[in-house]
Amino acid sequence: MRPLKYRRNKSYLLVDGYNVIGQWSRIDKTVPLEDQRRELLDILADYNAETDEDIYVIFDAYLVKKSGGGLHRYKGLTVIFTREFETADHFIERQVAEMGRVRGIRVATSDNIEQQIILSRGGSRLSAREFEAEVDAVSAKRRLRQKQLKKAATLTNGLSIDELQSLKAQVEETD
Repeated sequence: MRPLKYRRNKSYLLVDGYNVIGQWSRIDKTVPLEDQRRELLDILADYNAETDEDIYVIFDAYLVKKSGGGLHRYKGLTVIFTREFETADHFIERQVAEMGRVRGIRVATSDNIEQQIILSRGGSRLSAREFEAEVDAVSAKRRLRQKQLKKAATLTNGLSIDELQSLKAQVEETD
Protein backbone atom coordinates (compact mmCIF):
# COMPACT_ATOMS: atom_id res chain seq x y z
CA MET A 1 0.00 0.00 0.00
CA ARG A 2 1.30 3.45 -0.90
CA PRO A 3 1.93 6.03 1.82
CA LEU A 4 -1.03 8.22 2.64
CA LYS A 5 -1.02 11.83 1.51
CA TYR A 6 -1.30 14.51 4.16
CA ARG A 7 -1.81 18.26 3.99
CA ARG A 8 0.14 20.51 6.33
CA ASN A 9 -2.86 22.65 7.31
CA LYS A 10 -5.04 19.72 8.40
CA SER A 11 -5.41 17.82 11.69
CA TYR A 12 -5.25 14.03 11.71
CA LEU A 13 -6.36 11.32 14.08
CA LEU A 14 -5.02 7.80 13.62
CA VAL A 15 -6.98 5.19 15.56
CA ASP A 16 -5.63 1.73 16.38
CA GLY A 17 -8.96 0.02 15.70
CA TYR A 18 -8.62 -3.28 17.54
CA ASN A 19 -6.86 -1.63 20.48
CA VAL A 20 -9.75 0.83 20.87
CA ILE A 21 -12.37 -1.92 20.48
CA GLY A 22 -10.65 -3.89 23.25
CA GLN A 23 -10.56 -0.92 25.62
CA TRP A 24 -13.93 0.74 25.06
CA SER A 25 -16.71 -0.35 27.39
CA ARG A 26 -19.43 0.73 24.93
CA ILE A 27 -18.42 -1.85 22.28
CA ASP A 28 -20.38 -5.10 22.64
CA LYS A 29 -17.71 -7.84 22.88
CA THR A 30 -20.29 -10.65 22.59
CA VAL A 31 -20.98 -10.01 18.90
CA PRO A 32 -18.74 -11.11 15.99
CA LEU A 33 -15.60 -9.03 15.36
CA GLU A 34 -17.00 -7.66 12.10
CA ASP A 35 -19.97 -6.22 14.03
CA GLN A 36 -17.61 -4.73 16.62
CA ARG A 37 -15.62 -3.04 13.83
CA ARG A 38 -18.81 -1.63 12.29
CA GLU A 39 -20.00 -0.37 15.70
CA LEU A 40 -16.67 1.41 16.23
CA LEU A 41 -16.80 2.90 12.74
CA ASP A 42 -20.37 4.15 13.24
CA ILE A 43 -19.39 5.80 16.54
CA LEU A 44 -16.34 7.39 14.93
CA ALA A 45 -18.37 8.59 11.92
CA ASP A 46 -20.73 10.45 14.28
CA TYR A 47 -17.72 11.87 16.13
CA ASN A 48 -16.08 12.84 12.83
CA ALA A 49 -19.15 14.84 11.83
CA GLU A 50 -18.47 17.12 14.82
CA THR A 51 -14.70 17.56 14.35
CA ASP A 52 -12.41 18.98 11.69
CA GLU A 53 -9.90 16.12 11.84
CA ASP A 54 -9.32 13.56 9.13
CA ILE A 55 -9.76 10.22 10.87
CA TYR A 56 -7.88 7.09 9.83
CA VAL A 57 -8.92 3.83 11.51
CA ILE A 58 -6.27 1.13 11.19
CA PHE A 59 -6.99 -2.57 11.70
CA ASP A 60 -4.41 -5.35 11.85
CA ALA A 61 -4.59 -7.86 9.00
CA TYR A 62 -1.08 -9.18 9.59
CA LEU A 63 -2.30 -12.73 10.22
CA VAL A 64 -4.45 -12.78 7.08
CA LYS A 65 -2.66 -14.90 4.48
CA LYS A 66 -1.70 -12.99 1.34
CA SER A 67 -3.32 -9.80 2.59
CA GLY A 68 -2.15 -6.92 0.46
CA GLY A 69 -3.81 -4.52 2.81
CA GLY A 70 -6.71 -2.34 1.89
CA LEU A 71 -8.04 1.17 2.16
CA HIS A 72 -11.63 2.28 1.80
CA ARG A 73 -13.92 5.09 2.88
CA TYR A 74 -16.75 4.60 5.36
CA LYS A 75 -19.05 7.52 6.22
CA GLY A 76 -16.23 10.06 5.95
CA LEU A 77 -13.60 7.91 7.66
CA THR A 78 -10.59 6.31 6.01
CA VAL A 79 -10.46 2.65 7.02
CA ILE A 80 -7.20 0.76 6.55
CA PHE A 81 -6.41 -2.94 6.86
CA THR A 82 -2.69 -3.62 7.07
CA ARG A 83 -0.77 -6.02 4.83
CA GLU A 84 0.17 -9.54 5.83
CA PHE A 85 2.92 -9.45 8.49
CA GLU A 86 2.30 -5.73 9.23
CA THR A 87 0.74 -4.72 12.53
CA ALA A 88 -1.39 -1.63 13.01
CA ASP A 89 1.35 -0.36 15.36
CA HIS A 90 3.97 -0.59 12.62
CA PHE A 91 1.68 1.05 10.07
CA ILE A 92 0.90 3.92 12.46
CA GLU A 93 4.57 4.42 13.36
CA ARG A 94 5.51 4.59 9.68
CA GLN A 95 2.72 7.05 8.88
CA VAL A 96 3.61 9.36 11.77
CA ALA A 97 7.28 9.30 10.71
CA GLU A 98 6.33 10.10 7.10
CA MET A 99 4.02 12.87 8.19
CA GLY A 100 6.91 14.45 10.03
CA ARG A 101 5.94 17.38 12.15
CA VAL A 102 2.63 18.06 10.44
CA ARG A 103 0.24 20.12 12.53
CA GLY A 104 -2.02 18.11 14.78
CA ILE A 105 -1.23 14.42 14.46
CA ARG A 106 -2.95 12.47 17.21
CA VAL A 107 -2.88 8.72 17.72
CA ALA A 108 -5.49 6.88 19.79
CA THR A 109 -4.01 3.71 21.29
CA SER A 110 -3.46 2.32 24.76
CA ASP A 111 -0.28 0.48 23.81
CA ASN A 112 2.34 2.18 26.05
CA ILE A 113 5.32 1.36 23.86
CA GLU A 114 3.44 2.63 20.82
CA GLN A 115 2.60 5.85 22.65
CA GLN A 116 6.29 6.50 23.37
CA ILE A 117 7.24 5.88 19.74
CA ILE A 118 4.49 8.22 18.54
CA LEU A 119 5.73 10.97 20.87
CA SER A 120 9.31 10.52 19.66
CA ARG A 121 8.18 10.93 16.05
CA GLY A 122 6.25 14.16 16.58
CA GLY A 123 2.72 12.91 17.16
CA SER A 124 0.59 13.27 20.24
CA ARG A 125 -0.88 10.31 22.06
CA LEU A 126 -4.35 9.70 23.32
CA SER A 127 -5.20 6.59 25.29
CA ALA A 128 -8.23 4.61 24.18
CA ARG A 129 -10.03 5.50 27.40
CA GLU A 130 -9.23 9.22 27.07
CA PHE A 131 -10.48 9.03 23.49
CA GLU A 132 -13.69 7.33 24.62
CA ALA A 133 -14.29 10.16 27.12
CA GLU A 134 -13.68 12.72 24.36
CA VAL A 135 -16.11 10.93 22.04
CA ASP A 136 -18.69 10.79 24.86
CA ALA A 137 -18.35 14.54 25.47
CA VAL A 138 -18.77 15.36 21.77
CA SER A 139 -21.80 13.01 21.58
CA ALA A 140 -23.40 14.69 24.60
CA LYS A 141 -22.96 18.14 23.01
CA ARG A 142 -24.44 16.86 19.77
CA ARG A 143 -27.49 15.39 21.54
CA LEU A 144 -28.04 18.64 23.45
CA ARG A 145 -27.84 20.70 20.26
CA GLN A 146 -30.30 18.36 18.50
CA LYS A 147 -32.68 18.62 21.47
CA GLN A 148 -32.48 22.42 21.36
CA LEU A 149 -33.11 22.46 17.61
CA LYS A 150 -36.11 20.18 18.02
CA LYS A 151 -37.49 22.41 20.78
CA ALA A 152 -36.93 25.52 18.65
CA ALA A 153 -38.69 23.86 15.71
CA THR A 154 -41.65 23.03 17.96
CA LEU A 155 -41.85 26.60 19.27
CA THR A 156 -41.79 28.11 15.79
CA ASN A 157 -44.14 25.57 14.24
CA GLY A 158 -47.16 27.39 12.89
CA LEU A 159 -45.49 30.79 12.46
CA SER A 160 -45.60 32.43 9.06
CA ILE A 161 -42.42 33.03 7.06
CA ASP A 162 -42.63 36.77 7.84
CA GLU A 163 -42.95 36.03 11.56
CA LEU A 164 -39.98 33.61 11.40
CA GLN A 165 -37.82 36.19 9.59
CA SER A 166 -38.76 38.84 12.14
CA LEU A 167 -37.91 36.47 14.99
CA LYS A 168 -34.59 35.58 13.35
CA ALA A 169 -33.72 39.27 12.95
CA GLN A 170 -34.47 39.91 16.63
CA VAL A 171 -32.25 37.00 17.69
CA GLU A 172 -29.39 38.22 15.47
CA GLU A 173 -29.67 41.71 16.99
CA THR A 174 -29.19 40.33 20.49
CA ASP A 175 -26.09 38.33 19.46
